[in-house]
Amino acid sequence: MPTLPATLRNRPQALIFDMDGTLLDTEPLYTIASQKVMEPHGAQFTPELKRKCMGGDSRKSAQLVIDHGDLPMDVDEYLSRREVFLRELFLNVPEIPGAGPFITELATSRLAFGLATSSHQHFYELKLNQKPWGRLFHQVVCGDHPDLKHGKPAPDIFLLCAGLLGVDPGRCIAFEDSPNGVRAARAAEMTVIAINSPYIEARELAEAGAAMTIDSYREMAPLLEGWIS
Repeated sequence: MPTLPATLRNRPQALIFDMDGTLLDTEPLYTIASQKVMEPHGAQFTPELKRKCMGGDSRKSAQLVIDHGDLPMDVDEYLSRREVFLRELFLNVPEIPGAGPFITELATSRLAFGLATSSHQHFYELKLNQKPWGRLFHQVVCGDHPDLKHGKPAPDIFLLCAGLLGVDPGRCIAFEDSPNGVRAARAAEMTVIAINSPYIEARELAEAGAAMTIDSYREMAPLLEGWIS
């Protein structure tokens, strides 16, 4: 592991995780479901459109898709049609390599940790209820939380999660997989560890403000050992 900044070597007050693409490998499923909605109208969910939608507010992302494909529907109808496909696809979601063991080990430590996901509550429950580690988070903030005013890339969701955990946002480390998510966490003054994504170039994550990028949570073992020792 390369020399790390003090913000990563020093014990954080809390770790805050995004979910989609960060803990669960759901991004390919969103692509499949979105394409199924667009296909009857002769539209394509392109890689470029995917990058624009990743990590952002679900309603804003839906409008991007509608505008891109000139779809004859509003945001609510698009999301409703997409949900039909997602509910089936989410029945068995694979996790990002090492995510489950990492969260499970965190739960045995004294470190606070939370979840800050743009997914709405019912999708969070559908995806994580099937995981034995899915209910270990000390706090969970979803995209439809009543106190959440602005979605990513605004910092609100990370600030709200830190507040519920009772920690200083500037002493938190956030885990994200998209430039929008990284920008949101950095705007909350958090240090960010990015998860490599096949949809995003590593330089984009670094340019957004990620302190380091990993391929698997197994790479986090030395850092975690230092934080909990």
